[in-house]
Amino acid sequence: MSEQMFSNRINKEQIELGTELAPKFNSEGLIPCITVDADSKEVLMFAWMNEEALLMTIETGKATYFSRSRNKIWVKGESSGLTQRIEEILVDCDQDVIQLKVKVQGEGTCHQGYRTCFYRAVENEKSLKFVIDERSFNPEEKYK
Repeated sequence: MSEQMFSNRINKEQIELGTELAPKFNSEGLIPCITVDADSKEVLMFAWMNEEALLMTIETGKATYFSRSRNKIWVKGESSGLTQRIEEILVDCDQDVIQLKVKVQGEGTCHQGYRTCFYRAVENEKSLKFVIDERSFNPEEKYK
């Protein structure tokens, strides 16, 4: 992708108080994305986006991410059917984090079968505990 898709980052006022979308991608061309349920405000997942994924999300209304492990664009739910329909796209004050408010189409979000990817809590410096015990769906059936 040789063509720049978003506004140039010119100054602090433009970035923090202006109305131009000028996201700050890191040195790898990625921006962090926090995805929350539009109704409950529950944090569902964290992922990365590149310019193409952010643009596709805006244009299609479907949550689209960049998979670092697969090095490719990933439309959430393309294989499982557990899609995320965009309700709102937010940026933080200096436009270096994206937040998606989504409606989940299906039983959950996490590839492990939970509604949210945040199903465990830190118990101490060496262990985790489950805060959500039951899975929303069987991942082996969804991801054959």
